[in-house]
Order: sequence, then C-alpha cells, then structure tokens
Amino acid sequence: MHWSRAKIHGQIPPKELRAQTVNLVGESVYIFGGCDTKTCYNTLYIFDADTMHWSQPKTFGSIPPPCRAHSSTLVDNKRLYVFGGGDGPHYFNELYMLDTDTLTWTNPQTTGDRPCRRRAHTTCVYNNCIYVFGGGDGVQALNDTYMLDLSDMHWSEVQTTGTLPISRGYHTSNLIKSQFIVYGGSDGHECFSDVHVLDLETKEWTKIDINRALPRLSHTATQVGSYLFVVGGHDGSRYSCDVVMLNLVTWSWETRKVYGIPPAGRGYHASLLYDSRQF
Repeated sequence: MHWSRAKIHGQIPPKELRAQTVNLVGESVYIFGGCDTKTCYNTLYIFDADTMHWSQPKTFGSIPPPCRAHSSTLVDNKRLYVFGGGDGPHYFNELYMLDTDTLTWTNPQTTGDRPCRRRAHTTCVYNNCIYVFGGGDGVQALNDTYMLDLSDMHWSEVQTTGTLPISRGYHTSNLIKSQFIVYGGSDGHECFSDVHVLDLETKEWTKIDINRALPRLSHTATQVGSYLFVVGGHDGSRYSCDVVMLNLVTWSWETRKVYGIPPAGRGYHASLLYDSRQF
C-alpha cells in the first residue's frame, strides 16, 4: 500500500470542503454539497477517476438547498437519493433525487412516518429499500432506524431487537450482504469505538466484541474485500491520517505498513474504492 498525491485538473471544488457526500457511478465520482468554514453548498461536482478531471456540470429541476452532513444513496447505479443534512442551525428531512443520466433533480413525494430532521446519519439500500440510521437533530443524538420502500415511496420506522447502539452521529456504516455495520461516531460528548451490526433480514442488532478500542468520528470506512479500511477521523483528542483495517472475518483490528507521504490528519472527508485505488 502506497500513498501518492493525484495530479488533478479541471474545475476543482473548494479546498476546505467537508461533510459532503460522494458516490461512484461507473468511473465517475459524484460529489454533492458540503461546507467550508463559512458557507454550505448545493453544488454538484463530478470527478472522472480515470482521467483525474473535475467538472461542475449544470443541473436542472428541484435542486436541494445548500447542506452538509446529509446522505446520498445510489440506487440502480443511476439515481442518487439525497436525504437530510443541515445548513448552519437548520436541519432537514426532505428527500431529493438526482437522475445521473439527465442531471435533473426531483423532490419525490413520500407517505408514511418520515424521519425527523437530522444530519450526520448514514444510509444504505437493501432489497429496494433505503435504510436511515442515527445522526443528530440539533438537540440530541439519535439511534433510530427508518426505511423508505422505493416501490411505493413509503416511510416507516423499523422496529429492531437486540442491543441497540448508543445514539450517535458522524459514524460510518457499510452494507455487507444483509449486514449493516456501524462503527464509531459521537453523541456530542464521547467518541465511540464500538461496532454494531444490524441484520436487515431479522432486524436484530448485535454488538461485536473487538480486540481493542479504536475511537473514531468523522472518519471513512471503505470495504476492500474482507476488510474495512478506516482512514482518518478524530479519535477524541486529535485528527488522524492513520489507515487501520477491520478484519470482517475475525472482527479484529489490523495494521499494515503504508508507504509514501500520507495526507494531513483530517475528518469529515470522504473516501471510495475504484480500480484497486482508494481515493
């Protein structure tokens, strides 16, 4: 494993952008929203992971408001569903959809029990349903789970069993088969190191015993084979540039020698895997 700084060109996003979302569609990386130290954005950027070229395409339709710490869920490799987030003191629970073929935004009408306003939550798509977990509503951290059935656009709260995670935001979640794996995060007071798994078939939570505590919030976790590669984030005292690996077979943390010059310690960033390269 070796760090290198990519040579990029085109319409590059603001240097200090954070709490944005990224989704890989083919060889194109879609970056939406986020903020710098002063402003939240509702700009869409596309990064070609083959040519290293940035672009800022024009989009159409019902564009979401500027937001950060929202979620963006890719469905059928062409539709991006953006939910929640916030802009300064305001929190959202609206749903928007971007058709990546036409670059047109819509504001789909939904029914049912919509989640409360929130940001710093995570999502996944499983069996044509989008699942939303956790986050914060500006008053408290959350540990509820909601489901949006894409066949009829109906929201419902998922009644789960087992050991629920402590309420949290700025955690990560990864879907492995039917297992929704939640790691780290914070309730605004404590930085967590625990790992929980929600089985989306049985709707049961399980707390995983891990070989050592590794607290993280605002990190990234990317599946690479049978590992989650965790990069950066805050450990409760400082921002890190470390790369640590969670073995999904043994449920243990591992480290490997990483060569090259690592990026500066950071959090609220984004990461993804493309062609054996982690960006």
